[in-house]
Amino acid sequence: MNTPSTDANADIANIRRVFALQRANRGALKRSGAEQRKARLLRLREAIVAQVDDITAALYQDLRKAPMGLQTPEIGAAIKDIDDAVANLDAWMEPTLVAGGEAYGGNDARVIYEPRGVVLLFGAWNFPFGLVVSPLVPIIAAGNACIVKPNELQPTVSAVIAKVLRAVFPENEVAVFEGDVALSNALLELPFDHIFFTGSPAVGRTVMAAAARHLSSVTLELGGKCPAIVDSGTQLDAAVAQIVRARFYNAGQLCLAVDHVWVRPELREALVDKLRHAIQAMFYVDGVLQKPRLSRIVNARNFERVSGYITDALERGAKVLVGGQVEPHDLTVHPTVLIDVPLDARIMHEEIFGPLLPVLTFDHPQQIADYLDRTGKPLALYVFSADQAFIDEALTLTSSGGVTVNGALSHAGETRLPFGGVNQSGIGVYKGVHGFRELSHARSVFTHGALVPFAA
Repeated sequence: MNTPSTDANADIANIRRVFALQRANRGALKRSGAEQRKARLLRLREAIVAQVDDITAALYQDLRKAPMGLQTPEIGAAIKDIDDAVANLDAWMEPTLVAGGEAYGGNDARVIYEPRGVVLLFGAWNFPFGLVVSPLVPIIAAGNACIVKPNELQPTVSAVIAKVLRAVFPENEVAVFEGDVALSNALLELPFDHIFFTGSPAVGRTVMAAAARHLSSVTLELGGKCPAIVDSGTQLDAAVAQIVRARFYNAGQLCLAVDHVWVRPELREALVDKLRHAIQAMFYVDGVLQKPRLSRIVNARNFERVSGYITDALERGAKVLVGGQVEPHDLTVHPTVLIDVPLDARIMHEEIFGPLLPVLTFDHPQQIADYLDRTGKPLALYVFSADQAFIDEALTLTSSGGVTVNGALSHAGETRLPFGGVNQSGIGVYKGVHGFRELSHARSVFTHGALVPFAA
């Protein structure tokens, strides 16, 4: 299979060599049928299952994620995506027939789905395995070649990804280059047909600017300040269980994480009390944080950023009602709930990406809409309410990549729904058939029933 690149110093000549091989192989991949593409995906699945112990050990070493075998969430999600593609690829690849208008009666109109070509895939550091494999699934299913750049902030996982992919694919189909920002910049100099990036909006702008030089299409999975809205009449116990899971999983280092909560003023005290008890039950035993249940912050720079949000908010008058402890020696920030956070605090202007949860109050959903208008359309919105009129109003007043009502994260797990952001939170979608079509070019084909003479 493919030969390992040297490391982060992989030279541009080797990158260009592999890029040329993949461009030369585009025709063969385009002609490949569903069975060939499914066979590639199944080989990938087999390799993941065979290497699951190494993958989970790497995730624990780099991010302190609890090893759960194939039940590790990002591994399980990747396997699910592979299985979904294998089960449905024949149907996805079928042309879509289009009914012709009266002027075109007797003719054939259809949409065929062809590969975009050579795709550059950047992995993310917060789910360094899953956010390589899950996007790679539709890339392969659609018949593309791919150069993968795992995230350098998770070097152990990066090495395991490289080992798995190099064992499965020849380099003219899927190749891996490991390295730092300099390598990423070198890759962005090449005229890829499509670029798939998951990460921050700031880096997303850099990727999009590079793509613009070659008019490459892009899928940008970014993030934003995803709010949870808790209305009167909500079953607080159920809402809190969902919010705690969606805020503090992976130490809050999740683009879909609940970034902050808006709650009716009369419910704030009860909500915070239930948050305290839920956090204690999930992460502590006899008052002692069980660190294997809470991932660490990715690196010292991000630890300082996250802990700095607490300091800044307190200086501006906020109060910590739960948590607040930080442990620099192992980059741990305890699950933290803050109240009375002013909207000019840094924590309310930047995506938190850490285990901190501001709780704010609202009287009318228009207040929330005004705030989102200033901070940007989020990747997700979570609405907890028993009042359908309130839910409808919240959805009408706001815009987001996706929505889960009376729950959290669920819309992202449903493969029949497109997953992606809008404007600041992303461009393009994937998952299921939506990912297949995102990584395909929808080509219009109109066939006349008989040769039509040209009319001047």
